[in-house]
Amino acid sequence: MSKIWPWVKNPWFETVLEAQRRSKAFLPPSVYAALVAGSERGRTPQDNLDAFAELEFAPHVAGHQPERELSTTILGIPVSMPVMISPTGVQAIRPEGEVAVARAAANRGTIMGLSSFASKPVEEVAAANENTFFQMYWTGTRDAMLQRMERARAAGAKALITTTDWSFSIGRDWGSPAIPERMDFAALYKMAPEGVLRPSWTLTWLKAGLPDLTAPNLKPPSGPAPTFFGAYGEWSQTPPPSWEDLEWLREAWGGPFMVKGITRIDDAKRAVDIGADAISVSNHGGNNLDTTPAAIRCLGPIADAVGDQLEVLLDGGVRRGGDVAKALALGARAVMIGRAYLWGLGANGQTGVENVLDLLRMGLDSALIGLGHKSISELSRDDFHIPEGFERVLGDTGEPAPDSAAEKRRTPRKPAAERPVEKTIQ
Repeated sequence: MSKIWPWVKNPWFETVLEAQRRSKAFLPPSVYAALVAGSERGRTPQDNLDAFAELEFAPHVAGHQPERELSTTILGIPVSMPVMISPTGVQAIRPEGEVAVARAAANRGTIMGLSSFASKPVEEVAAANENTFFQMYWTGTRDAMLQRMERARAAGAKALITTTDWSFSIGRDWGSPAIPERMDFAALYKMAPEGVLRPSWTLTWLKAGLPDLTAPNLKPPSGPAPTFFGAYGEWSQTPPPSWEDLEWLREAWGGPFMVKGITRIDDAKRAVDIGADAISVSNHGGNNLDTTPAAIRCLGPIADAVGDQLEVLLDGGVRRGGDVAKALALGARAVMIGRAYLWGLGANGQTGVENVLDLLRMGLDSALIGLGHKSISELSRDDFHIPEGFERVLGDTGEPAPDSAAEKRRTPRKPAAERPVEKTIQ
């Protein structure tokens, strides 16, 4: 077996790309395709990756610092490095799914982002990582959303993320892979041709007792949890939210609040207007409108416009610690990772996710050494060359904000770290 899978004797991998290779070898082709695919042509996920390489470091050759500080805070939560787990739906590429990811993040001193469409309930995930942020889509009735928020709060969620960048795409040029509604014997039988090729994956699920593949965090107060596609159906039939809806969501939650999915300056300013504490510059990993620019191309202009009014994070294409350094230099407080940790989960479960986080930490530290910095707070645009035309300035009208919006910006909310998370919704 070691000749076929040499990493059985050496489970450590030295790059996220190697984790991806091992995931591809472990997972059935259809499951792997669901992780790697973007919408339509798949141009945006590729640009998310390629854009980082266009930013060229300008390292020093002497005067390097013997000690470097990588820690920071995200929405008032101390983290060991400026990297947190981005919420991704249905992490059941292994039976332990989101719980394994949460434990890995806790062991490496960072935050777990949990999706509404996760395969594990918020109670189990928050128990595995006390610093869990719960992500909500605008789906179902307001009463249902209030119930989900209260459930997340009761479980110990420290912040709420509303994802707004998954609304439009309806297909992929190579076809959307089928995902079984339940991981039962019927599903395994249907996937038998793939399962024969991936016996380790099949055995892993058999040992776990074939748990249901549902969306437990969308379970109503009475009745069973919906299947993933049942939950998707509810979301697709819910009218999309307005900015007023998102402001209601922020007020109903009452604690630290992040809007995920910003690529335009005007949208970033609207997030400020509704009282958001943070935004994530993101194109949903390329699973929204294809040919949307890479998130890193949009980051700098957005951070310049609103970075002094809320925390700006980047989500999209991060595979190396050097990518983290570049995002911070362009104004991000931290980055969120998605596919990178999913590759780690597929490659080696919880240990694989810890492996990915270790690689990012080591890569970020190496960047600080080469640039001669002693802290991530010293990173700036002077640390690399930005080619002409690299950045994308989207939605900058140049027009002043309405009086009401301008007033909100002059009187910002108390910082998230100074506000209590607990609040009973009336």
